Amino acid sequence: MTGPTFVDVCAGGGGLALGLERAGFAPRLLLDVEPYACDTLKTNRPRWNVLRADLVDFDPVDHPEVYDVDLLSAGLPRVKSSAAAMRRSSDTELRLIEATAYLVHAVQPRALIIENVPTLVDEDSFAPIRDFLRKELEHLGYELIWFVLNAADFGVPQDRRQGILVAVKQRWARSFRPPRRTVQEHVSVGEVLAPSMRSNGWPDADHWAAQATSVAPTLVGGSKTHGGPDFGPSGTKAKWQRMGVYTKSFGNEPPGPDFKWDPSLGDDGLVRITVDQTALLQGFPEGWRFAGGKTARYRQVGNAVPPAVGEALGRAVAEALWGPTHSIAGYTSSP
Repeated sequence: MTGPTFVDVCAGGGGLALGLERAGFAPRLLLDVEPYACDTLKTNRPRWNVLRADLVDFDPVDHPEVYDVDLLSAGLPRVKSSAAAMRRSSDTELRLIEATAYLVHAVQPRALIIENVPTLVDEDSFAPIRDFLRKELEHLGYELIWFVLNAADFGVPQDRRQGILVAVKQRWARSFRPPRRTVQEHVSVGEVLAPSMRSNGWPDADHWAAQATSVAPTLVGGSKTHGGPDFGPSGTKAKWQRMGVYTKSFGNEPPGPDFKWDPSLGDDGLVRITVDQTALLQGFPEGWRFAGGKTARYRQVGNAVPPAVGEALGRAVAEALWGPTHSIAGYTSSP
């Protein structure tokens, strides 16, 4: 008896796939065009079937393992907030949305998850994209459910709102419910990063952590045309600075015993967050290793779906397909 299966496209650093794995799903194929992302996936899960390829050019006929899967998941690059994007066939983000929809035609999964910007759910400028997906998926027998989740509601120490589309075959669609929050109190930056901040003998680690009592602002990984690792726009940087964090670059390692944390000294007195620490703020396990240099690693982290959100989505889909008391051990796949 086999377990529930999924195909993950634009898999990136593996956040969504890791969450789905925790929910009991097994990957048939993970696809991404970026070599470092593929290296990350292979490093952390050597047994996963990872393919480096452009989703736009992907032909499932050459990869029969993607057929008859329960779930197709896609953490797609962020779409631009402009209806004009729907008219630009060269727009990368739009082409990937189209390619995902066309892959659904071929694969016919029982459910689909697309993760993107929160404004994709209800902003007028994105109506053409929503209409496109509705027209492409409804005639295949899917019902579309749009909603917004905040990763902070699932134990991730980050204010990260995500626009979600779940499309479920009509047979199971009425049973689907968006996942409910799993924590009543948000987890703070200080609580998550305190052990890492102590790791090199920094005596002020607990002092710093005690005042870093809020969740982190949204991490932004940027695109291939974006510069080096960046904390984001000025408003986001201001939030970090209020927690005593340096925002002009990321550190290479946690502070050592000689570092004096004193925000009154300006930049010299602010603590530098490392890329590995941003991965903790996305909810990745400490042992998850990202391939590449600092820029490539942070891009994977910042663009990832937090694993806790992926797990919640996976469990919600599983409950719709197999019932509220579903058991992976007792799973059966129905056409």
